[in-house]
Amino acid sequence: MMQITDLQQEQQITPFFRLGFRPFFLSGALFSVIAIVIWLLILKGKFALQPLGSGYWWHIHEMIFGFVCAIIAGFLLTAVQNWTGTRGIYGAKLMLLFTVWLLGRIVMLYPQLLGNNLSTFIDLSFLPLTAFFLAQPIFKVKQYRNLFFIPLLGLFTLANLEMHLAIYYPNTFTITFAGYSGVMLVIFLMSVMSGRVLPMFTANGTGTQKVLPIKALEIVTNGSLAIAMLSLLLQPLIGFNKTVFAIILIIAGLAQAFRWLRLRPWITLGVPLLWSFHFAILFVWFGLIILGLSYLQNDLSVSKVPVNHVWHLLTIGGIGGIILAMTSRVSLGHTGRPLAPPKIMNLAFLAISLAALIRVFGPLLAPEKALLFYDISGFCWIIAFGCFVFKYGPMLLSNRADDRPG
Repeated sequence: MMQITDLQQEQQITPFFRLGFRPFFLSGALFSVIAIVIWLLILKGKFALQPLGSGYWWHIHEMIFGFVCAIIAGFLLTAVQNWTGTRGIYGAKLMLLFTVWLLGRIVMLYPQLLGNNLSTFIDLSFLPLTAFFLAQPIFKVKQYRNLFFIPLLGLFTLANLEMHLAIYYPNTFTITFAGYSGVMLVIFLMSVMSGRVLPMFTANGTGTQKVLPIKALEIVTNGSLAIAMLSLLLQPLIGFNKTVFAIILIIAGLAQAFRWLRLRPWITLGVPLLWSFHFAILFVWFGLIILGLSYLQNDLSVSKVPVNHVWHLLTIGGIGGIILAMTSRVSLGHTGRPLAPPKIMNLAFLAISLAALIRVFGPLLAPEKALLFYDISGFCWIIAFGCFVFKYGPMLLSNRADDRPG
C-alpha cells in the first residue's frame, strides 16, 4: 500500500505543489508556447532583449533543457511514487525545485539580471537537484532497477553543460552537437519509456492481447540510439563521422519502426490517447531514417538536404507529440479522471503533427518562403500546447476529482 498523507494533511498543501506532474506539466507546456512566440519574434527582428548565448542558442537550449526537461522532471517525480510505493516530493521541496527551474528560465532570457556565470550555474542546478529528489525514494526501498534514470539525468546535465561551454569556449564546443546530443538523449529516454508502457497502453485501450517485447529487438532499438547519442555527446573528444552516424540512425529508425508495427498501431485510431502516441512514434522512426539518409547524402556530396530542417521531425513530431500524448494521459489519471481527454485535444494532436510536417517539408520544397512556414508551424505548436494549457490547467490547479491525495 502506498504510504502517503491522509486527505486532511493533503488539503493543507496547495494543489499545484502536491505532486511533480502538476507544476512541471502545466508550466512546461505554457513555457513552450511563450518560447515559440519569442523565437518567432527573434526571427523577425522584433525582440529587443538579448538572451544568453544569442537567440539561436536560446531557442535550442530552452526547448530542450527548459521545456522538455521540465516535462521529464514532472514525469519521473510522479512515476517514482508508483515505482516505490512511497510519496514523491511535494510541498516545500517541490516548490524549491520548481523555483530553481523557473529562475533558470528567467535568467536565460535576461542574463543581465545576475550575469552570465551565475545564470549558467542556476540553469545547470535544476537537473542534479531533480536527480537528488528522484534518488531518495528509490534508495529508500532499494529499488535499484529504476536507478537507471539517475545517470541518465547526469547525461542530460552533461549535454546542458556542453551547451553552456559552447558560449564560453566556442573553439572546442559547438551549439549544434551539444543541442543535438540533448535531442538524442530525449529520444533515447522516450524509446525506453515507450517500450515499457506503450504495449500495455495499447492492449488496455483496445481490449486486445498485450504484445510481448523481443529482447534482441529492444537491445538494437535502444542500443543504437544510445550509440548515436554518445557519438554526439563525446564529439569534442572523439570527433564526428557523418557516415557512421547516418548508418546508426537508419538502423535505429528501422528497429523502431519494426517495434512499432508489432503493436498494430492501426487498431488505435478510435482512441485519441493511443493514436496520438502512435503518431508520435511514427515521427520518431521516420525522422531517424530520413535524418540518417540526409547525413549520408551530405557526406557523399550528392543532392544535399539541410539536416537542421529534418531534425524537427524528431523534435516537433516525435518529442512534442509524445509529450502531448503522455501529459494528457498522466494528467487525467493522476487527477482522478477517466482516460478520456477533452475533445479539443483531437485538434491539439493533429496540430502538433502538422507543425512538424510544415516545419520540415515547407522549407525543403520552397526555401524562399521558409519564414512563412516557420510562422505556420509555430502557430500550430501554439494551438497544440495552448489547448493543453486551456483544458488541463484547471485540472492541474485543483484537487483530484476523486478527492484522493495527489
